[in-house]
Amino acid sequence: MMWWYGPGMNGWGYGLMTVSMVLFWALIILGMVALIRYLGRAGQVATVRPTPQQLLNERFARGEIDEDEYRRRLDVMAAGTSPRAEP
Repeated sequence: MMWWYGPGMNGWGYGLMTVSMVLFWALIILGMVALIRYLGRAGQVATVRPTPQQLLNERFARGEIDEDEYRRRLDVMAAGTSPRAEP
């Protein structure tokens, strides 16, 4: 009575069962990794780029440019024009 539908599972049945189990666990693990990465990124704050004036202030504070250069570049930024190359 036990063999109504044939002799049981054959090689294809075991093969499909193995492949489906591997795919199942791969999907579970990939889903967990994706969820952890998503939740890890949710707490990060987007970096804000400094304004040109802030960059100029930092360069002046570090001593990379002198006061004359600082004032000239500040005036150029306030005027909204680009500095021209002197001949």
